[in-house]
Amino acid sequence: MDAELFATLAFSTLRAGIPLLYCALGVLLAERSGMLNLGQEGMMLMGAVVGFIAASESQSPALGVLAAAGTGLACGALFALLTLLLQTNQVATGLAMTIFGTGLSAFLGEDYVGSSIDGIAPLAVPLLADIPLFGQALFAQDWLLYLAWLLALASYWLLHRSRAGLIITAVGEDPAVAHRLGLPVRRVRALMACAGGLMAGLGGAYLSLAYTPLWTEGMTTGRGWIALALVVLAGWRTGLVLVAAHVFGMAGILNLLLQGTGIGLPGQMLAMAPYLLCIAALVLLSRQRDFGRYQSPPGLGQNFSPED
Repeated sequence: MDAELFATLAFSTLRAGIPLLYCALGVLLAERSGMLNLGQEGMMLMGAVVGFIAASESQSPALGVLAAAGTGLACGALFALLTLLLQTNQVATGLAMTIFGTGLSAFLGEDYVGSSIDGIAPLAVPLLADIPLFGQALFAQDWLLYLAWLLALASYWLLHRSRAGLIITAVGEDPAVAHRLGLPVRRVRALMACAGGLMAGLGGAYLSLAYTPLWTEGMTTGRGWIALALVVLAGWRTGLVLVAAHVFGMAGILNLLLQGTGIGLPGQMLAMAPYLLCIAALVLLSRQRDFGRYQSPPGLGQNFSPED
């Protein structure tokens, strides 16, 4: 592999992992508090279409990002309302939101299919961007990519280095015990559900405003589901979520690279590769002796009512 090809692969790999990273961070925050949200795919699509429409009409990608984040936040708030106040089943509610978001995004974006805009431009850091091999990959990306890395660091600090992280963990471990200790279980879970929705919206915004600045129906292509699996693969640990997102981003880029080389395999088989890799990794990790140390929070998916 020559230096130019390696630099291009590194640049593309980091970009491809960002939508997964945003969504996976949202899943991680919600699940650490015990909220099992299977609506991430629909929330990403809603963020992508609303962000694209806002950017297209205003000619401002930044406004599109804000609109996408707000849409994701609203979706997360709706999920919290249904599961925390109305006590609906978390799994069924999440699936319903994915179905709803998929359909509504297609309806809202019908007039924008195939349209393109001037997306978020890369920001090249003087001198550093000229470093061989990794200069372009690390120092000539768009600001939404750097924001994802900053949010990953912030999530690590929140969950592992702060008092708030201890509260989130306690709520996810056993909401009933946390309530008896005086912790605001509903408030914590609502905040984490909203944060998860906001992250999904940002992931959708990255797809339609930076990665490929256009709108096509179903453009997330299952990234919301992969993000759910990545959190399991990472054992609910923030650092491994960051790594896993970029590893699977690289798998997608290698798929495109192999298709371009005319390897002789059907494109459909190559497109399946990231998903097969995800399944294989889950199977292999589940067979490891120490994998049990990183199981899901015991209270994950369990509804809680103070009256119980």
